[in-house]
Amino acid sequence: MICVALPGLAISTEEGQLTGQGLEGFYRGGRRVLARCQVRVAGREPLAVQARMTAADQARFVGTLRASPQAGPDPDIVVERIRHADGTERITLHSSAQRPLRLPVEVALGTDLADLGAIASGTTGPEVPATVHDSGLRWSGPDGSSAVTADPPPADALASAGVLRWEFDLAPGGSTTVELRVRPDGAGPVRAVGRSATSPLTPAGGTAPAAATGDDPRVQALLRAGVEDLQSLLVRDPAHPTDTYLAAGAPWRCGLAPAEALAAARMALPLDTRLAAGTLRTLARTQLPIPDPRSGMIPGPRRDAGAHLPPGCTGTEATLLFPVLLAEARRWGLPEPEARELLPTAERCLTWLKATVRDGPYLRDPQPGGPARCETQAHAHRAALLGADLLDAFGRPGGAELRHWAQALRTAFRSDFWIDDRGGGRPAAALAPDGRPLPHFGAAAAHLLDTGLLGGGERAPGLLDKVQTEQLARRFGSPALDSGWGLRGLGVKEPGHNPFGHRVGAVRVQETAVAVAGLADAAYEKEAASLLRGVLAAAEAFGHRLPEMYAGEQRTEGSAPLPHPAACRPAATAAAAAILLLTTLAGIRPDAPAGTVTLRPMHSAPLGEIGLTGLRVAGAPFSVRVSRLGLAMVEEAAEGLQLGV
Repeated sequence: MICVALPGLAISTEEGQLTGQGLEGFYRGGRRVLARCQVRVAGREPLAVQARMTAADQARFVGTLRASPQAGPDPDIVVERIRHADGTERITLHSSAQRPLRLPVEVALGTDLADLGAIASGTTGPEVPATVHDSGLRWSGPDGSSAVTADPPPADALASAGVLRWEFDLAPGGSTTVELRVRPDGAGPVRAVGRSATSPLTPAGGTAPAAATGDDPRVQALLRAGVEDLQSLLVRDPAHPTDTYLAAGAPWRCGLAPAEALAAARMALPLDTRLAAGTLRTLARTQLPIPDPRSGMIPGPRRDAGAHLPPGCTGTEATLLFPVLLAEARRWGLPEPEARELLPTAERCLTWLKATVRDGPYLRDPQPGGPARCETQAHAHRAALLGADLLDAFGRPGGAELRHWAQALRTAFRSDFWIDDRGGGRPAAALAPDGRPLPHFGAAAAHLLDTGLLGGGERAPGLLDKVQTEQLARRFGSPALDSGWGLRGLGVKEPGHNPFGHRVGAVRVQETAVAVAGLADAAYEKEAASLLRGVLAAAEAFGHRLPEMYAGEQRTEGSAPLPHPAACRPAATAAAAAILLLTTLAGIRPDAPAGTVTLRPMHSAPLGEIGLTGLRVAGAPFSVRVSRLGLAMVEEAAEGLQLGV
């Protein structure tokens, strides 16, 4: 159970007691400031009866015990613990005994002040000795220090044992509370970006946050959890505190991952464009300068691609996503001055693209000499078309050249990447450096359906022709790819398939959401609806907080999706995918510069009636409702915004 309000983090098991085993503990900035927090009442540990997340940054644990021998078998003390990612824990004792009770309470505390990476690899040292400090305990080591303060102050503090003690008198029906606050010694309380008034996901002007209603009750919980998870993962750029972006996920990846930050901000555009603007400004400052041979690229780490392909470069993906996010954020309502400020960075990304492909049609990844990956060509094609649209809008040169290259890429791709077989054919996963197509087929091909948004609510053309798109949709709807929980990373009949393989069989929520949106745009609603229902069922099994991936086991009657042990949860792309999935049902296609919005809903209405409120288009609240007949109606919009055809 992971409570997140970055830079704060609290990881617990369902028992509620923090024992210091595994990853348990409170963290600040990736360091464990408290590993153990074990409560004993009258010399005994409460029996855990319930544990649940009450918000993205908070969990509630309930335990019971019998303090009065005369009470019979029934417990008469309830111990409630509210644990918060900011380093606060409230321990409340409720008595239902028939007589007054005097209860000794002790809390055993300890920490190793270890880094999260060392904890994950099992290389932590022993606990650090404690000293009595103020109204609690303090720990100091070579890598830092932390302190716990208690309110009310303990009656006794034993530094050698790391124990705080109280004695409470509880009247019949009475309650008492102890609040513990843990943080690095000398540090102030955590000020989570997502909880501040300046958060890019906090509704402006006191308007209501994004919400969903409808025939399917799961949509409300999924959207709420997605928005909360995004808020919990918001991080400020330390050098520019007004700019915020999304960390990749907790607990493993609480830092900036450029490609995922851009992808998540893009899927979250219906909430507000402020997150996109902060992400773009943050990454613009990382762009490689002109003297560098990779000038114009936004750097990013390598990403494992499974057994069939070498690791890819997420910097390539980020560089191609930058102009796409800027172009689409402008359509959703990013103010023109902000878009103009970011335009030079987008131009340099597009210049890098042209310089890298040179006279060839394909962008190879990693550079130089890597394979031409299917999804990389999709990213590059989309960047060229949306980038050209962006350049034209601001009167900048280069749009015609980008469109010409995109046309050449389409022509070559439809021939070189298409593998004919008895099943009707499929796109290759990549072309090897020698031009040989690599035939394994999986969810990465979903990016071929993600063509991007142009003016007037129109979609950019894709790399596949109509017949090839139909065949791709049929493949995605087959049991080999559709697990019943979402889209598998690799088909079950492909060599090397592993249901837990994060690129060769596991269901990745982002790719499934991209497939749903692309299939719906291409009018393959049956296949889109099946994948959508699968993710909704998985979300319900995960308490509506989607992990970034889970095992691609086939769904059967009474089964549940198997969690992936290395998955981040919450994860930025999974949380943002919830927004993309639900807004796909309404098919919202805005063009704020033109003052229009077009609706292309899923006419099959796979979840029945659905209403979405608290979205933002052209800087104003936007609400839409889709009926059970698949008809969409705008219920709230910016003044003067016209409904396009």
